[in-house]
Amino acid sequence: MLKYKNGNGDINISDDVIASIAGNAVTNSYGIAGMVSKENAIDTLVSLFKGKNTNKGISVSVENDEVSAVIHIAVTYGVNIMAISESITHNAKYAIESATGFKVKEINVFVDSIKA
Repeated sequence: MLKYKNGNGDINISDDVIASIAGNAVTNSYGIAGMVSKENAIDTLVSLFKGKNTNKGISVSVENDEVSAVIHIAVTYGVNIMAISESITHNAKYAIESATGFKVKEINVFVDSIKA
């Protein structure tokens, strides 16, 4: 969770919100066929019953006011995987930094599948 103190009080931004920001940037990128969840079946069922809004394929951690993200994607067959990965990294970093005002330390992209 990102925490910021100002003269009026505290601002807390949850990891789920940061993951949603990154997720929107990623899914709007060219060549992305979808996100790939790394949860197991039991975790998926528990999150459905609890009504928890999961950010499929994205995990976020915050350390020393710096954001790190891990993104798992499926790409469209025939696209340049390196170009897509660089684009996703740039888009997610820009979206997180502009929305939160905090620095992104790293974004790791895993291409887990290719879809036709």
